Amino acid sequence: MATEKEKYPLASMGFLEAAVKISQTSPDIPAEVQLSMREHFLRRTQRMQRQTTEPASSTRHSSFKRHLPRQMQVSSLDLGDDYYVDEQPTSIGRINPELYKQMGTKKEDTSNGESGKNCGKINFSLRYDYENEMLLVNILKAFDLPVKDLCGSSDPYVKIYLLPDRKQKFQTRVHRKTLNPTFDESFQFPVPYDELPARKLHLSVFDFDRFSRHDMIGEVILDNLFEVSDLSRETSIWKDIQYATSESVDLGEIMFSLCYLPTAGRLTLTVIKCRNLKAMDITGYSDPYVKVSLICDGRRLKKKKTTTKKNTLNPTYNEAIIFDIPPESMDQVSLHISVMDYDLVGHNEIIGVCRLGCGAEGLGRDHWNEMLAYPRKPIAHWHPLLESKKSEKEWKTRTASFDSQGSCPSPKPPASP
Repeated sequence: MATEKEKYPLASMGFLEAAVKISQTSPDIPAEVQLSMREHFLRRTQRMQRQTTEPASSTRHSSFKRHLPRQMQVSSLDLGDDYYVDEQPTSIGRINPELYKQMGTKKEDTSNGESGKNCGKINFSLRYDYENEMLLVNILKAFDLPVKDLCGSSDPYVKIYLLPDRKQKFQTRVHRKTLNPTFDESFQFPVPYDELPARKLHLSVFDFDRFSRHDMIGEVILDNLFEVSDLSRETSIWKDIQYATSESVDLGEIMFSLCYLPTAGRLTLTVIKCRNLKAMDITGYSDPYVKVSLICDGRRLKKKKTTTKKNTLNPTYNEAIIFDIPPESMDQVSLHISVMDYDLVGHNEIIGVCRLGCGAEGLGRDHWNEMLAYPRKPIAHWHPLLESKKSEKEWKTRTASFDSQGSCPSPKPPASP
């Protein structure tokens, strides 16, 4: 046995001891077996090396390499001192954070661009006829409209309004299967020259559909009619068509005054008039009245309303509504003003609302603070009507028991010890 150990050096035994762990109690393995095991192990590792070596590829395959699975790490195997693997760094299988940043940026751009994206362009011209006191609007053409039909085209037409009046509306002809229609149609709006600064031109572009509801492509609102010239001569204007799913509707405006008497704890709201209300009836008019609700700590304490004006979009009221509110409760209360359309059959519909109070926004807060800054003085302002976010049913669920005098409760005194 000693002669066999001398025949094979101890260095080779280190290789086998690394590959095969021999128990301390097991007998010695014969040299012939150890030699055959070593040759078998070397052939196996060489075969593994050939299988895991990446073949050379042309440059046109470089974009495909990132889809390959992670390579086997041969360097993790302990092959002993007689075998050495040259490990070269590779980028295959590693995560590149830049790719994910770019993908996230693209997704954000597409999501943010839905609401503000352009839907083509429209070309129109404006001119004012001083002799006949008319604004002449000529719809010329549209360019690069989006596809709305399955055939890969659209059937566009244009609606024209001169806001805030929506009773008078014009419409172009429908142009079949085109994304670049040429309209070349003129329309006349009778309007005094002095009223032009308060008017807005509204163009709504639609896609005609014979069997279903027409799809809205987009809209253009020209706030300033004198944006390009004084309208003494015909002026051509190009505008981007802004994405929209429904027509922007002006609900109208309401004018009222606020006056507060701190000594008497009395708030007087005088409803003066409304103008350019939205038509709610088939006749093209409405039967409007104004309802005012006193809100305290999220509860409706009192509601009052004006008389109803029949068949008008510009009613005049001049009616006062009085609430008793102690001075220490003025920071806790707010007013909810609703312009309603009376309906003899069915439920009354909300035309628009506005809110007043310290917790209101915009003009509603400013008007309230101005009333408090100048007590005993009526402060009047026009307020635009907004869409109601809360239905009448939601308000009824939050309604508390009404105070017969319409007064807001004073803060409770601290409990006695």
